[in-house]
This record gives sequence, C-alpha cells and structure tokens, in this order.
Amino acid sequence: MIIDVKELTKISDFDGVDEAVLQMKLDAIEELVRAYTNNNFQNRKIRFSAPSNANRIDGWCEYIREGDTIQITDSINDGLYVVKKMKRVGHTIELDKELFDAPYNLITKVQYPASFKEGVINLMMWDVQNREKVGIQSETLSRHSVTYFQQDANNQLMGYPITLLGFLKPYIKARF
Repeated sequence: MIIDVKELTKISDFDGVDEAVLQMKLDAIEELVRAYTNNNFQNRKIRFSAPSNANRIDGWCEYIREGDTIQITDSINDGLYVVKKMKRVGHTIELDKELFDAPYNLITKVQYPASFKEGVINLMMWDVQNREKVGIQSETLSRHSVTYFQQDANNQLMGYPITLLGFLKPYIKARF
C-alpha cells in the first residue's frame, strides 16, 4: 500500500468520497504503477517462506510491521497483501485478504520510495476531480459551447495526463 486510505481522507479534496471507492482506486493505481515501471519494488533483503492458513501466514519476520505491503510469490496465493495484525505469540501474520492453504509461500516486503506518495495523491486528486471531464478542453456556459481535445499517446498514458506520471520515470526498469 503506497498510502493509507485514512491518510487520504484527511485531505479536503477527498471529503465525501467513500473509503471503499478510494481503496479500490488506490489498488488500481498501485497495479498500474507496477506494470508501467516494470518494477515490483520488492526489498529482497526482507524475504522469508512460510505456510498459509485462511487469512494468515504461519511465520514471522522482525522487519515486517502492521500496515506494510508484502508480495507473495511461488504459491497459489501470488499477489499483494497488506499486513493487518502481527502476533508474536504463535508467530503469525494476519493479512487483509483471504489466502488458500498452502505449505509454501515466498513472502517479500514491498517498499515504495517516499516520492511515490505525493505522485499517487496527485493521481488520486486528478481522478476524483477530473475523471468525468475527460476530453473537455473548454466549456462555455452562456449559449453552452463545449470543445473536446484529442486524447492520444502524446498527451495521456494509462488514462492519466502524461504530466502527472513524470514521478515514475526514475523507477522504470528495462523489459526483457
């Protein structure tokens, strides 16, 4: 998770927006960022394997905290998860989504750079304020005149204005 929904709702631009909708949009942006940059932002120094049961991992890593994002690979449970609760007694980690029972899961901590938070907030603000106005270049109220601009690869990327995605450039990895 790049930013917590609770932090996002403190910004006045998101007043009145349902938290479930914000979480869905944040998850979508996180997937878009990871796909576009070809970067999974894994900290491979913080990695361990453990079995899974229901919505918990039966294992422990002292470098993972509540609220951290982890990625599970090499398992039927492949995907991104957020750590909801850690129990030292019994060494279990509870996650935000249901897991299939699996004897082996490779768990890696995901860490996003600090600059991502501001970039994602800007994307979210644009999404909330301008998504319904996509394509409108100018609008006149008297005698109602609307002008649409051309949306193509030169001025948009992944449904967002290309100027908002500049923060991703340093993190793009080559595709092979």
